[in-house]
Amino acid sequence: MSSDEPKFVEKQTQNVSTPLWKIIVVAAIAAGVQFGWALQLSLLTPYVQLLGVSHTMSSLIWLCGPISGIVVQPTVGYTSDRCKSKYGRRKPFITMGTILICLAVLLIGFAADIGHKLGDDIKNMSKPRAVALFVIGFWILDIANNMVQDPSRAFLADLSRQDHKKMRMSNGFFSFFMAVGNILGYAAGSTPNLYKVLPFTKTAVCDTYCANLKSCFLIDIVILVTMVVVALSTVKEPEIETILDHQTPFFKQVKDSFSNLGKPMWALFAVTAFNWIAWFPFLMFNTDWVGLEIYGGNPQGNQGQQRLYDMGVRTGALGLMLTASTLGCMSLFIDPLSRLLGGSRRLWGLVNFILAGALACTVPLTKAAEKSRSHMMNPLTPPNNSIKSGTLVLFAATGIPQAATFSIPFALASMFSSDSGVGHGLSLGLMNLAICIPQMFVSIICGPWDKLFGGGNLPAFVLGAFSAVISGVLALVVIPPASGNA
Repeated sequence: MSSDEPKFVEKQTQNVSTPLWKIIVVAAIAAGVQFGWALQLSLLTPYVQLLGVSHTMSSLIWLCGPISGIVVQPTVGYTSDRCKSKYGRRKPFITMGTILICLAVLLIGFAADIGHKLGDDIKNMSKPRAVALFVIGFWILDIANNMVQDPSRAFLADLSRQDHKKMRMSNGFFSFFMAVGNILGYAAGSTPNLYKVLPFTKTAVCDTYCANLKSCFLIDIVILVTMVVVALSTVKEPEIETILDHQTPFFKQVKDSFSNLGKPMWALFAVTAFNWIAWFPFLMFNTDWVGLEIYGGNPQGNQGQQRLYDMGVRTGALGLMLTASTLGCMSLFIDPLSRLLGGSRRLWGLVNFILAGALACTVPLTKAAEKSRSHMMNPLTPPNNSIKSGTLVLFAATGIPQAATFSIPFALASMFSSDSGVGHGLSLGLMNLAICIPQMFVSIICGPWDKLFGGGNLPAFVLGAFSAVISGVLALVVIPPASGNA
């Protein structure tokens, strides 16, 4: 490191092992964050189409996340590494992010009601004011989720005290609690009459689907706030001595940090990027795929088509709950399987081929559903049990690679950043660029790409399958082993 580069050194003031319960309590924050993510991934694409946004345009709304993430994540990571608040380095960001999440989900959930108050006509299919409020809430939600999730991971890295095995374990617990949040979120999203628990959520402009979404978000607030309050009030941040050059401007320090990351981190970025190009089409449109192509519904069609679409979305949400269940089980075996295979990077590479196979299987399932409908006297009949079962099995299978995606790259980033001297917060923030840029790519091309091949979701899913294969090969070939059998 040359003399004009930013000096950043982290040193634990005490080399005392962190009790396991503290790691578990902090990792549990992921359950609250992921509950909201589950609702966002399973219900918001169908919801915005019910507000009058086309399928093609709905993919562009997902640009909010990566654009905000490119700016927010490195900034939050950089600032939290250097934060000298009396409350700690990570806790102020987790607290502010939690407050913003609560604001965002209220704005999204009540978008139709507020839009109507501002002038949206209940008789019109398109509700521009509600859509505008939804997009604003979506922006805030993505920013806030990142403000909570990445500082929480950095908090776990701090608690791990440079112990690579404990880093893998803490990220495994984080992945497990993400699964718990997913299960709760998808279970809530697939419950058709949840709004009856909070009957005030159903209004003249907010139908059953909207009221269920609103109820889910109110439950999300309770779960998230509870998890965050328990973690921040019971776990003290470890004392870390940080030596840095305050004279160097922020952007130069970020630029210099990029140059100091080293080849292992760059290799990790490349694998992560292709991995998320594979994931994002399915994450954005999985329930939409079940509603449109498996059930043959249409959110903007006649009453029967809308009913079929709603049934499909709820089946998709049930499938995502199975994904989360598999994710939770697999998360507990990430560390032993990694050691069995000779490194977590090898496990990550192998399970990416499972992801590729699952995405490829959406094609024969869709063709089978279409063929089944063509032989039915009533085209508004739901698919048969074999097609439903096949769809749910596909969802369950994706939980295996998802467990690796949610834990292994972050554990490797913490290990490589420890080896290179880059702060945990900044390294995780910079790695988020390898997630946000692919999301932007997918958000921009998905609509036109699907339209080019006749519409629907299959073209994007097939693209994702090819990307998963590339990611798997790269993980096995280009990522070097870190110390501690990573």
